[in-house]
Amino acid sequence: MQNNKEKPKGFHLVCESGKVNILNVQSNSVSLILRRFRRCFSFCTKPINKRRCLDIAAKNNTLVNEQIKGNEFRVISDDGEQLGIMSSAQALDIAEERDLDLVLIAPNAKPPVCKIMNYGKYCFEQAKKAKENKKKQKTMEIKEIRLSLNIDVHDFNTKVKQAERFLKAGNKVKCSIRLRGREMGHSDMGVDTMKRFADTCEEFASIEKQPKLEGRQILMFLVAKQSK
Repeated sequence: MQNNKEKPKGFHLVCESGKVNILNVQSNSVSLILRRFRRCFSFCTKPINKRRCLDIAAKNNTLVNEQIKGNEFRVISDDGEQLGIMSSAQALDIAEERDLDLVLIAPNAKPPVCKIMNYGKYCFEQAKKAKENKKKQKTMEIKEIRLSLNIDVHDFNTKVKQAERFLKAGNKVKCSIRLRGREMGHSDMGVDTMKRFADTCEEFASIEKQPKLEGRQILMFLVAKQSK
């Protein structure tokens, strides 16, 4: 007994995000489309946004897969092999056979250069590398050390060790002396104290800003001396 129900001639596909709407897809093309979606969206074992790969490509103005149009591209395989000059359709077919992506890496070259790669994995590794580099970056802080006109030898040496610790940690040191009352008439003594402090720190520090009277304060800035 024959089944009178007709087989569907096409399918209506809607992406989970709701942003991709594909109408009247032929039955023999469904597996191809699903394979492309799976390849672009599943590049990491961790739970991530499925459109992350495509969003990064759009943000960087990078053309990927079907976005690449043209008849003449120099194509490089994922292992660096030169595959020759071909159309975007031919290159995309090769990428699909290898279950990889076609990425336009040099649009201004003559002819433009495309590379076959796992673009999702590439985006993930680049984001991970950028995150690690950001952790390694150190922000320079300004650490203040307060001196006085009549500072004794013990306190003076303690301040020198403190300045050395700050500078070796990658910070900048601000040395200050606040003048009170009649001390304003002896600002030259404060400048001499600052210069003596800088001379003592000469082995590991250099003067960025010479000691100068600003209002009721004498200020001087030290930075770490660059190793030769």
